[in-house]
Amino acid sequence: VQSNMGAKNHGTVLPDADKEMTLDALVGAAFGAAGQRCMALSVAIFVGDSQEWIPELIERAKKLKVGAGHLDGVDVGPVIDAPAKQRIEALIQSAEDEGASILLDGRGVEVEGFPKGNFVGPTVLSDLEAHHTAYKEEIFGPVL
Repeated sequence: VQSNMGAKNHGTVLPDADKEMTLDALVGAAFGAAGQRCMALSVAIFVGDSQEWIPELIERAKKLKVGAGHLDGVDVGPVIDAPAKQRIEALIQSAEDEGASILLDGRGVEVEGFPKGNFVGPTVLSDLEAHHTAYKEEIFGPVL
């Protein structure tokens, strides 16, 4: 199930879902287009035993290649500009500062040949609460 909730698109993962299909869908929905689309998934709620799938989700996200979008084999291209990158990275930092866990940190990605590129790698946050800034604000980047 996916729903748009004020630019914070939520997906609910139930334990009876097809695991492989669901993980593929989550990776594509969260990190495709570097998370810069209106229907990008920014929140996944894992119900019951589906919580055991989170490590596999992280492993799939780690395998995504970050780079210039016009190059073959790139899965996650740059964000639109330097201010967007700074805003995304600041929201990731705010999540950590406010008590959330960073399970996969996409900050500080360097892509060979593009030293000034606006790259943010796939990021997975956990333990976000409704009052956290990263939960309330639209991140518009590759952050789940």
